[in-house]
Amino acid sequence: MYGKLFSACLHGINGVMVEVETDLSNGLPMVAIIGLPDSAIRESIERVRSAIKNCGFTFPNQRVTINLAPADLRKEGSAFDLAIAMGILTTSDQIFLPDQDQILLIGELALDGTLRPVPGVLSMVDTARQHGLKAVLVPQENATEAALVEGIEVYAIHHLNDLFAGSQHDSDRKANQPVSQDHIESFHMSLPGQPEIKVKQIHAHSSPNEQKLATAIDDSMNKSKKKSDPRKMVILSPLRVQKVKKEHIQHPTSSMQEDYGDVFGQQHVKRALMIAAAGMHNILLLGPPGTGKTMLIKRLPTILPVLTDAEALEVTKIFSVSGRFKDSNAGLISVRPFRAPHHSTTVTGLIGGGSIPKPGEVSLAHQGILFLDELLEFPRSVLEVLRQPLEDHQVTISRARAVFSFPANFLLAGSMNPCPCGYLGSTHAAHPCTCSHSQIARYRSKISGPLLDRIDLQIEVPRPTEQDWQRAKEGTEDTGYDSASMRAVVEQAHQIQLNRYQHLDIHWNSELSGKWLREYTFLSDSANQLLETAFEQLGMSMRARDRILKLARTIADLENMEQIEAVHIAEAIQYRQLDLSNPMHG
Repeated sequence: MYGKLFSACLHGINGVMVEVETDLSNGLPMVAIIGLPDSAIRESIERVRSAIKNCGFTFPNQRVTINLAPADLRKEGSAFDLAIAMGILTTSDQIFLPDQDQILLIGELALDGTLRPVPGVLSMVDTARQHGLKAVLVPQENATEAALVEGIEVYAIHHLNDLFAGSQHDSDRKANQPVSQDHIESFHMSLPGQPEIKVKQIHAHSSPNEQKLATAIDDSMNKSKKKSDPRKMVILSPLRVQKVKKEHIQHPTSSMQEDYGDVFGQQHVKRALMIAAAGMHNILLLGPPGTGKTMLIKRLPTILPVLTDAEALEVTKIFSVSGRFKDSNAGLISVRPFRAPHHSTTVTGLIGGGSIPKPGEVSLAHQGILFLDELLEFPRSVLEVLRQPLEDHQVTISRARAVFSFPANFLLAGSMNPCPCGYLGSTHAAHPCTCSHSQIARYRSKISGPLLDRIDLQIEVPRPTEQDWQRAKEGTEDTGYDSASMRAVVEQAHQIQLNRYQHLDIHWNSELSGKWLREYTFLSDSANQLLETAFEQLGMSMRARDRILKLARTIADLENMEQIEAVHIAEAIQYRQLDLSNPMHG
């Protein structure tokens, strides 16, 4: 006896379809699971055995072989429990699952038959939809998450016996249903030791003996039907999950508690942050303690555009795979992530990894912001691993068993003090700098030149003055740098980029490279001359030159100008203040 059902597993953040093949044959009773299963899958047979018995079924006393195909892909996790149990029950003719070749089965079984949730359901269901499956059966705790995928029916159960509740209810209802007055049947019945009885008509007003006889006949027919097909029928229709309309869950409204209008002064920093948000450019704020570096960056999400539908699905998949997607009732994640790991984080915590690789902070910040507060407090070994994701926008983790890739297209935002004491360059008598040149050089050597090259905007944040406070108090400060105004400008510039790159796999100016960078950066003669002069005099690397071009492209987009002028190049150059002052050399 042979049967096949469908389940899925995770590979990176994507789901992979897996065929669960079950074969029952004569021989010594044993169970073999093949197809490169991990220890959680090998242990699943004991969970399945207990669940089948505790649900009133019989575990086959035969040789059971379960193959997880494709056989050369290593399988991990406990999501195969439900498919294995259903495969054994269908193959041993204990249940009947209609359209079983169109259903994806996902879930971990408890010993009593209860289904437990598993991570990564969103990715698995989306893969099933892409492969043409029509339905998916999941634990109730995963139902709202699975329902986020359009074009596939979702059925949810809490216990394995929920699959047969509809079938049992229907049979009980029919057995107890009285005989209708209009119900007329003609059939023959033989009782042991009695001649054959022919019953022609049964009415509601028949005698009690006739009604008892009809009931006995009905019971006998039900028993004979059960003998002819002893399998329990799986009824899925009562288990269907009602889906919420997509437009109601994509962009939930949320009140923003933080606003750039609350920050007085620092107008040039707000301008730089607006440019960073418009083109997803990396930014580093440099200044003494208490100048508002952290406060300014924490307000950066308030001016970023909302995620598109494709971006929202991708971000939600990452959080689902990592087990951090808890509020599935609110729909897909529509707000760009903001991740701020502590400086004690490890390379694995930042990049991802582990025996079963999971996304790290750079992937959890995908399509959002990765904020490294007090950048130079992070170990240099941790900072250096950011170089490859900042260029390739993905993380590749190699293991002996497989190679995993996680997306990592994020805006890196950092803050740092100019020296160990933090007051280098301070003009206030109360805070003189006490650091020597060697201490400053050793402190700043934690961030390398190649990593600094990848940061487009390097902005000094000075201590606010009394005049800034008075202007804010009197309400005479420029109101063009509150979050609502800045966000409107950012969204307009972002829409320009989406229209320009609609035929490319590019959404932001920061993603330009190679021939696309040369094609979409239209420089005037004066702008080109200024760029070449700065390149020679400041000793820039080619990477720094390209990043200035991308930055100037975004500045021109903010002004809705297609051609990059000299003023745009000049503003982009002035934002690379660490290159201009060259502080890394003490």
